[in-house]
Amino acid sequence: FMTMVVFTIFFGKLAKIPSDGIPYPVFAFAALLPWQLFAHSLNESSNSLVANKNLITKVYFPRLVIPMSAVLAGLVDFAIAFAVLLGMMFYYGIVPTAAVWTLPLFIVLAVATALAVGLWLSALNVEYRDVRYTIPFLTQFWMFATPIAYPSSLIPEAWRPLYGLNPMAGVVEGFRWALLGKEQGPGALLWVSVAAVSVFLVGGLYYFRRMEKTFADVV
Repeated sequence: FMTMVVFTIFFGKLAKIPSDGIPYPVFAFAALLPWQLFAHSLNESSNSLVANKNLITKVYFPRLVIPMSAVLAGLVDFAIAFAVLLGMMFYYGIVPTAAVWTLPLFIVLAVATALAVGLWLSALNVEYRDVRYTIPFLTQFWMFATPIAYPSSLIPEAWRPLYGLNPMAGVVEGFRWALLGKEQGPGALLWVSVAAVSVFLVGGLYYFRRMEKTFADVV
């Protein structure tokens, strides 16, 4: 919530960033919801194996359960924040669009993106403990490379397919479009994002499973 307030002051009031006709607090918070779900899930999953090292060394079970449960735990905070967003929409007189039924699809894509990157980072963090210190910088840079404080319409059309390689760009744009409807649909950007996260997820699963047999010895 505080991030939304800061964004509203600096980007909405001072920088006058366009918000596609939507009150800027709602515009920013609607994008921050899927982003915070992703960022929280990524942070928790990336350190999940090291945090549960006692369990890993004593009991055998599929290690994939640990980062997956860390990712899914973020859905509770997301549900609470979503209720706050609905309250803000009611205050500003904004009615959800007919496309609101697609919201679960974008939530699933955000969770899949967090899991995909989290699998890579959690496995790397077992071997190289300094990896966890890079995560705040990674998420900070990633946030500003995602259309949260600004609309994706500011991205030139020729660059949009490349921009879609950031999976969260499609998630944030789609989430805001499905709920508020003032922004153009995600279109090709979404499909590029889906393809990108699919590649990340398959690669992450392969790397995680390859390293899994060494976790108990190294962690």
